[in-house]
Amino acid sequence: MAFDDQGREYMIDMFTSAHELSEMQHTGAVSGTSAFRTHDGHDVTYLGNGEFMVMVPGEEGGVTVRTDDSEFV
Repeated sequence: MAFDDQGREYMIDMFTSAHELSEMQHTGAVSGTSAFRTHDGHDVTYLGNGEFMVMVPGEEGGVTVRTDDSEFV
């Protein structure tokens, strides 16, 4: 969950590729980089330090949103 400067909420989903494992002995194995999209399907770019750029129709250059999620701050 992230918020823009006007307090609007954006739910951001993170997608990663996981190798298919027959045994769950290597849980958490991933490959490649993560991809981000909003619940509404808009492209998202991670900028760093808890900031993301959401590409919203009608907003030239996108909207910068911030999260306090410890994984991204």
